[in-house]
Amino acid sequence: MNAKVNNVPDQTLPGQNHAVFNQPQPLENYNLYGADRALRDSVKLGGAAWAEPDLVDHGAWAGRSETIALGFQANQSSPVLHTHDRFGHRRDTVDFHPAYHELMNRAVRGGMHSSPWTDPKPGAHVARAAKFFIQSQVEAAHCCPITMTFAAVPALLKQPSLAKQWLPGITSREYDPRNIPSEQKSGLTIGMAMTEKQGGSDVRANTTIAQALGVGGPGELYALTGHKWFMSAPMCDAFLVLAQAPAGLTCFLMPRWQPDGVKNPVHLQRLKNKMGNLANASSEVELDGAQAWMVGAEGRGVSTIIEMVAVTRFDCMIGSAGGMRQATAQALHHCNQRKAFGALLIDQPLMQNVLADLALESEAATALTMRIARALDHPGSREEKLLLRLATAVGKYWICKRTPNHAYEAMECLGGNGLMEDCIMPRLFRESPVNSIWEGSGNVQCLDVLRALKKEPESLEVFFSELALAKGADARFDRFVTTLEHEFSGSGAKEAQARNLVDRMALALQGSLLLRNSPPAIADAFCAGRLAASGGLNTGNLPAGTDFRSIIQRALPEG
Repeated sequence: MNAKVNNVPDQTLPGQNHAVFNQPQPLENYNLYGADRALRDSVKLGGAAWAEPDLVDHGAWAGRSETIALGFQANQSSPVLHTHDRFGHRRDTVDFHPAYHELMNRAVRGGMHSSPWTDPKPGAHVARAAKFFIQSQVEAAHCCPITMTFAAVPALLKQPSLAKQWLPGITSREYDPRNIPSEQKSGLTIGMAMTEKQGGSDVRANTTIAQALGVGGPGELYALTGHKWFMSAPMCDAFLVLAQAPAGLTCFLMPRWQPDGVKNPVHLQRLKNKMGNLANASSEVELDGAQAWMVGAEGRGVSTIIEMVAVTRFDCMIGSAGGMRQATAQALHHCNQRKAFGALLIDQPLMQNVLADLALESEAATALTMRIARALDHPGSREEKLLLRLATAVGKYWICKRTPNHAYEAMECLGGNGLMEDCIMPRLFRESPVNSIWEGSGNVQCLDVLRALKKEPESLEVFFSELALAKGADARFDRFVTTLEHEFSGSGAKEAQARNLVDRMALALQGSLLLRNSPPAIADAFCAGRLAASGGLNTGNLPAGTDFRSIIQRALPEG
């Protein structure tokens, strides 16, 4: 490995009593796309090579020191809630640092909220996922309203009258943060309000009531009364909300402003005091007869909004995989410049094992995430649709759950410097649990896998067909898959063992993808360290014979 700094002490500067040396240069002014070989390979494999010029440009922007500074600024200045103006009138507004708005502007102008819907061509979801993957490494929290706006489109298409009215603004590439009626804006963002105090993921326990303001029915106006324990991104222009109508839980589109131009009575109570995701506002709200249009059939709220949830779960995968990549890049960059005990850290065998393991986890997460993007690009295929249904739950569970430990291990590679708040590592660590908890926690995802297998048993056949594409490439993989198949041929999956089952489904799918599409050193190390592992469970347990140098060299952010 080649370090890029001179570790010979320089002359001290005036006012210093010592020279500063053996400290890495910051990882900045590099291309996040150009330096990520795994991502580049996935883009080409997914038929999105046409997007490379745009991705190269975006990667260069994301790696600039000025852009990296935006992420720090947005997180250091958390959103501020203003419930009332100084005269006592309700305001219900949230103020953000200008850096947040600049990041939002870049995301919207780049089409991360809309491009596969407005330009649905081969590789569109792959290209969008790659760009979102890069964007999330700059700052993850602002990606929340971007992904909800993106995910709202399939749900709104279930109500053509509303789609006709709202989709032009939602898919616009103009970012317009003004708090004014939607008809007066050049671009719109969409949030979500499902969770209530008493229910959490159990949205059928919701108590918010919807009353028709006229004839009622799909596309008609209702008044919503109740509370929401989590309303994400309260500065958005409208929200998909679940509420109880006479026929049961139903989906509604609730705007910030009523059709007559009066502020909708959506009263922000407070912003959530989160440990991470600090640049994004999450709120508690009271709905005091807030007007909203019914989306989809009455009593079918879950099936209507599940279209949105499926896409947001995929974006959770992208965000977590992006976080893994950034953590890996930071660890490799540091160890490629820092000396200890007479040699660069990156050249020391035990550290090589840790770094290679981090890189391996990151590449496996990228491969699985981009496979889901490829499935999204084939909506007309029954097989891809079944795989998408099952593998999204598997991937969301596995990748998002692996991210916190990955972030911690990468942080440890930087030693004490990794714990400092002027480094990106604490932010990556605080952000790391978010995607596992939001949009359905680990247990919810595992239960969803069991539900999908029961509702559409043929999805299991499609899943194993995907695994079989790598059959014969590695005996360890073949044995692992055979054991997994044998378990499914028994009396059926048991709920109490669902996590163990989904763990192995994720590993098998990642193994199949790496065997087919990654360099031999990557695939061999994955099969040895994940599918035939007999060592410890912590990072840095890849077995003897692993080609550490090849794995590390492939993942280095220096290019």
